[in-house]
Amino acid sequence: MKIIGIAASLHAGSFINRLLDAAGGELPRGAGFEVWGELGEIPPYAPGPMIPATARRLLGLVAGCDAVLLTAPEHSLLPIELGYALDWMSAREGLSGKHVAVMSASARACGAMWAQAELYKQLQHAGAVVTGAELVISPACPHFDEDGRLTSPDLRKQVRAVVGQLCPAEILEPALSL
Repeated sequence: MKIIGIAASLHAGSFINRLLDAAGGELPRGAGFEVWGELGEIPPYAPGPMIPATARRLLGLVAGCDAVLLTAPEHSLLPIELGYALDWMSAREGLSGKHVAVMSASARACGAMWAQAELYKQLQHAGAVVTGAELVISPACPHFDEDGRLTSPDLRKQVRAVVGQLCPAEILEPALSL
């Protein structure tokens, strides 16, 4: 099983980028995980036979995966580049029937809810099978150890529940447990 991760943030060290990386560590043994990190380089969708290299790489990754894991920022104003990526995938039917889980983190429940509602609409329009969870946690608190793994057992449980919606296999302890 292969899962592609996409963080809806243009900031390399952002909380949701770190959350996406940590979620990859919660996958069952044998599941592959790759983060697509070219969101800031994706151009707007343009119909026609020419597909820019960044969009072509994204489409290839998504076509070759079993599922997608998206992390969204805590506000409903999603990066326009994420809209571009979704437009490319939607237009080329890259998400049709694909299982997509969305996680968003916010200090306030409404922030995560709004971000996910916006993403759900776009993903469902693209034909994706959408699941996910709103994680009401403060990005200001330390949730990661020095290796980037989640430190809170409750947060790990919540992340595993989201990942479990994508994976048919039982979620196992990562090779390096806390």
